[in-house]
Amino acid sequence: MKKTLFILFFLITRIAFTQTLEEDIYTTTESFIGNPTTSAYIVLKKQEDIFRNQIKTKDEELAFVFLLCNKGYYLRFKIPTEAISSYEDAWSRYSKHELSKLSDYDIIENCLKPLGNLYTKGGDYTNAENIIKQYIFLAEKSKNTTQQIAGAINLSKLYQSIGKHETVVSIIDKASKILNIKLEQKQKLENIKNSSLIALGKIQPKKIILDDKVILTDTYNDNETRYQLALKNKDYKKALSLFHFKYFFLKRDTLPSRTKAKLDIEEAQLHYVLNDYKKASNKLKNALTLLLPNFNSNELPKKEDLYADNTFIDIFDLLALIQPKKEQALACYNLSAHVSSLLFNNVTSQKSKITNLAETRIRSEKCIELLFSEYTKNRNSSDLKEALQYAENSKALILKDVFKKKSLLEQFPNDSLLIKEQQLLQEQERITNLFINEQLGNSQAITINSLSKQLNDISIELKTIKKGILKKYPQTDEPVIDIEKLQQKLKTDDATLVEYFYGNYAIYQFIISPDSIAFNKIELNDYNKDKIVAFNNLFEGASIINNNISDFTNRSSSIYNLLNFNEASSTKNVIIIPDGLLNFVPFEALLTSDTESTIYSNMPFVIYKQTVLYNASITFYLKDSTPLQKPNLLGVFPVFENTNQKLTHSIEEAKHIENEITSRILLNEDATKSNFIKNAVNYNTLHLSTHANAGSFTNPASISFYDENMTLNELYSLNLNTDLVVLSACETGVGKVYKSEGAMSIARGFQYSGVKNILFSLWQINDLSTSQIMESFYKDYSKYQSAYIANHNSKIDYLQDENIGNIKKSPYYWSAFSYYGTLYHPKSNNNFVLYVSVGFIIFMLILFFKKSNKKQI
Repeated sequence: MKKTLFILFFLITRIAFTQTLEEDIYTTTESFIGNPTTSAYIVLKKQEDIFRNQIKTKDEELAFVFLLCNKGYYLRFKIPTEAISSYEDAWSRYSKHELSKLSDYDIIENCLKPLGNLYTKGGDYTNAENIIKQYIFLAEKSKNTTQQIAGAINLSKLYQSIGKHETVVSIIDKASKILNIKLEQKQKLENIKNSSLIALGKIQPKKIILDDKVILTDTYNDNETRYQLALKNKDYKKALSLFHFKYFFLKRDTLPSRTKAKLDIEEAQLHYVLNDYKKASNKLKNALTLLLPNFNSNELPKKEDLYADNTFIDIFDLLALIQPKKEQALACYNLSAHVSSLLFNNVTSQKSKITNLAETRIRSEKCIELLFSEYTKNRNSSDLKEALQYAENSKALILKDVFKKKSLLEQFPNDSLLIKEQQLLQEQERITNLFINEQLGNSQAITINSLSKQLNDISIELKTIKKGILKKYPQTDEPVIDIEKLQQKLKTDDATLVEYFYGNYAIYQFIISPDSIAFNKIELNDYNKDKIVAFNNLFEGASIINNNISDFTNRSSSIYNLLNFNEASSTKNVIIIPDGLLNFVPFEALLTSDTESTIYSNMPFVIYKQTVLYNASITFYLKDSTPLQKPNLLGVFPVFENTNQKLTHSIEEAKHIENEITSRILLNEDATKSNFIKNAVNYNTLHLSTHANAGSFTNPASISFYDENMTLNELYSLNLNTDLVVLSACETGVGKVYKSEGAMSIARGFQYSGVKNILFSLWQINDLSTSQIMESFYKDYSKYQSAYIANHNSKIDYLQDENIGNIKKSPYYWSAFSYYGTLYHPKSNNNFVLYVSVGFIIFMLILFFKKSNKKQI
């Protein structure tokens, strides 16, 4: 009896406590909602920390979700990053504990919609897309048409902001078929669709002829469509009057501060194109005051006052264009760059990062142009160095970030936070690969939604872990390029470094030798762009060059001159950091002068004068690296016998490698994807002789194994620490090009996974010539343990091989392979060194004894 009473008392006490905690959470939150001041927020935050450690039941979890959502709502315009964290925490708890079964709390309206909007504002487009699709899925499930349409509107706005107008039209057409759409939502859908149709050129103003003059007019009743058409056709005076008309009907006082700021920026842009800089400046300053209540309009805000919101970028980029002096313009651009870096650091997916970096490139080009103009006037080296820094700050930022994480883990291999971060990054890429495959296969919405939810969950966890890592290992800004250190290293390497920045209007070139620096500008007009494209196109087929050798020689020497490559000819080695279309130029196949010769081995190719290697950034070149160890190699040779893709000479290639290097060869059916993944980590050199595909706009690049393909995202999910990867396969260096990151190729996939040095192909290579080049490559690689020397020598050997006919010595056959990595000086043959040393000692002993004998005589 006593025992029963004790249990009953315990249960009643526990229930009473539970009810008290739940009520306390609701009471605290409602008190804050009634008086949302700064001091009330401080109280809420303290209570939140207390509640967080006491929660035990689902009812308490639901109450805490209510608190977090209201906290997020309060912070959404004040500290957006904190608001995102609060909403993310709420969504994680709501879904993890399946609170939808407990209550009809509107998680879409109170959490997911504002979270999706905040992701969009912060440039985290991948998470925005995932979260919006999740709440559309939930709305469809619950048959909530209002939320379905709201989701379609927000998803359309997101896609519109990143230029996916065809997708916008498709989404709105589908959403318009839903019954019982509210009139206001219907109007929003129509306006968004019209904007995208205008962007696509599918809505045009009508042309009428009056007094022999063509006049553009429109017959649209909708003011927004007329406004968008005026912008499209650069009728800015009309656009401004239509904007004022639209603005007049807006209830400005009821609008959030950020929306008001956006309107001010929009008007400022119109004043700018109409050359009314004073009004444009005033509107931009007004926008800053709305976003930063303590802003002093007489000076620029401080970096620490800014936060991750792309609205600031719009303001500062436009302010920079209005400034009369270089220093003021650069100060504005630097604030934009700071906000851009905040956005970059707040997103976790490559896709969102690359989208953000596109704007960084445009800004960098404007800064470099400003500095180039100043440099041509005064030849001040500080302008050149600053321009180089802008170029570097827009190079391979994602790869740099990945290598920084891997480097930190190498320093602290037992740190659980760093280990967990790496695991999550790999899992993120694995799920992304599944997600892409499901989308391409038109899978069911429930599967897509599940993968989307997993990606969002990983992103939230990565952000949480990153906070802990930053607290433990504070990050520093992107290092400033030390020119003296760079030139000293170049002197040691007997090298010249050539970095290109391929912009929208010009190619900027930095040529840095051990004792000089040059800063050049190459106009990127249609003529020069066509020259580069036409030269690259010569390598699209084996017969193109041979069919018109004189055309090749003319184009090759012309590109050599266009790219000022003669200015880099003073050293034995040249390191190229390409960009844009220059990623696909085989610099070794350029001709240093005009020639009438049709004999390829007699042509003045760059390769005869210099050893060429490539890198993605000066940062990678300057990075200290340990010399290559004696290679032990894993070779993957699927061969594909009994298929129309058989690699006839691949087996010979494998035999040549086995003769030169300690190897394990996976041949035919052993060359599976799983075998490669399982064994790759045990070897410092990987060689893949197979087929590869550069991918397309929708399909990622992939590389073939005996049983299946490996896609780019699968490569991203690997964790390799390999000295060298040789990709003896077609187009392994080709993929969709992003100016900020280069080609999204199989080669980049291996670099992302941790490979230090890589040799890859730029086009569809010939099986036989590849086998011959690889035989020569591995002879030298085994001898010198220097991949860049082996790559150079193998091509020279091929060109000078008397057994190879002239047709097969076309650059198509030998110049496809590019080496990205470290300039390792070749190791001397150990036996040779020993023989020389012993010989020298014997010689010195003989001299010594001869002198001794003379003294005795």
